[in-house]
Amino acid sequence: MEYWLISAPGEKTCQQTWETLNETINKHGSEFCETFRFLLPDLKVGTLDTLVGLSDDLNKLDTYVEAVSRKLAQSIGDILEKGQSLKEQLQANGQDLHTYVTKFQWDSAKFPIKQSLKSLHEIINKQIGQIDQDMKTKTSTFNNLKSNLQSLERRQAGSLLVRDPSELVKKEHFVLGSEYMITFLVVVPKSYYKDWQCKYEHLTDYVVPRSSILIHEDNDHGLFNVTVFKKFADQFKVKARENKFIVRDFIYNEDDINAGKNEIARLESDIKKQYHLLMRWLKVHFSEAVIAWVHVKVLRVFVESVLRYGLPVNFVVALLHPPKKNYRKLREVLNHLYSHLDTSILQGPIEDIPGLNVGQQEYYPYVSFKINIDFVSTK
Repeated sequence: MEYWLISAPGEKTCQQTWETLNETINKHGSEFCETFRFLLPDLKVGTLDTLVGLSDDLNKLDTYVEAVSRKLAQSIGDILEKGQSLKEQLQANGQDLHTYVTKFQWDSAKFPIKQSLKSLHEIINKQIGQIDQDMKTKTSTFNNLKSNLQSLERRQAGSLLVRDPSELVKKEHFVLGSEYMITFLVVVPKSYYKDWQCKYEHLTDYVVPRSSILIHEDNDHGLFNVTVFKKFADQFKVKARENKFIVRDFIYNEDDINAGKNEIARLESDIKKQYHLLMRWLKVHFSEAVIAWVHVKVLRVFVESVLRYGLPVNFVVALLHPPKKNYRKLREVLNHLYSHLDTSILQGPIEDIPGLNVGQQEYYPYVSFKINIDFVSTK
């Protein structure tokens, strides 16, 4: 959804300029392009030198605020629960983005017009910088919780080589409280079952005979227990590994097992709570970022218009919303309408003119900036 924020100098009156623009566009049919009047507040102009420097600063701020807005939208999309529409979550000032942009009103409470343009730049830059920093912290905390839960779930559902054995074993599978003996859990490939049964009692001295049973198996491996004398525990691990039998590092402890189950429940509860808090925060600050971004666009149009058309301030700002198929034709119509403003621009757009900072956008005989509010494609 691309919009063009343009300005043109007032003729006898600004109203006449607006009517001329509307009439020219409407000649091509009602579906050629939607037009909306943008009413600017009485912003402080400042000096010409300030405006030239501010033009470059606002260009950079424009890029930064848009990037933060898109990161916020992407973060919302990343954590959005299945079946929910991302587009419905993305609002500005309680309105869908199209309505906010087309019915824009300057927010003097957030951005006081009594402040200088440079001060307004600093207010927005500071606000967005804080949002950007907080977003990184909050999303990182949430993602760490999810990662911890996924890690625990993998340990419960993965291969026996990595799976947490605590849900597979019982107290009777172990010799507990012995001063001299210890019970190991050993993962054996299915193709080595016979080798295990033949060898485990003889891998080292003092392996308890007939102390091994198959506790659990998955597609590729089986989990066996075996009891050995502690004195030969390290030697048994080495010999087992040499024979492709993997001794798991596991000590049976009912308190630890219960704590593990409680940890999963706690993480699930924390994630659910943090999800709602984070989603609310992201939506609120996405709105704040988009509001700031549109205000930056307005500041850019104001500054570039004063630099282009001079003083006193006398120009009309309009928002155009053409279908994509009409982009080229609309540019031709506007270039023809405003060609008298710059006689060197008769063949369409050229590269940036020195001293007029329109960034990466093309140069036209009138001031023009694009606003692309298609944030859904960021997912």
